[in-house]
Amino acid sequence: MGPLAIFPALSFLVLAAHFFRAGNLALFAVCLLFLPLLFVPRVWAARTVEAGLALGAAVWIRTLATFAGERRAAGLPYTRLALILGGVALATGACLLVFRSERVKRFFGLAAL
Repeated sequence: MGPLAIFPALSFLVLAAHFFRAGNLALFAVCLLFLPLLFVPRVWAARTVEAGLALGAAVWIRTLATFAGERRAAGLPYTRLALILGGVALATGACLLVFRSERVKRFFGLAAL
């Protein structure tokens, strides 16, 4: 997969840090288990990573809604929080575009599909 692996890897590491900070060690470990799949040249591995990235983006959107709602209810500013978490959700979702690259498609065997 080459250098393009850095983008999904960073997304999973940031998501793992989020779960670690929340004390959810099971989901922390799951996020870390996605990292080796970036180097398994099989279709199932690519699809699993794609699903993980999509779920990761959904987690960030849920986190954004929860945290912004709490801050808003408390009368605290929430715009910066919303921009940051929205950006993280967008970046995580954008990592799915890596799998549209011809090089990545060839690596995972997606080019024939």
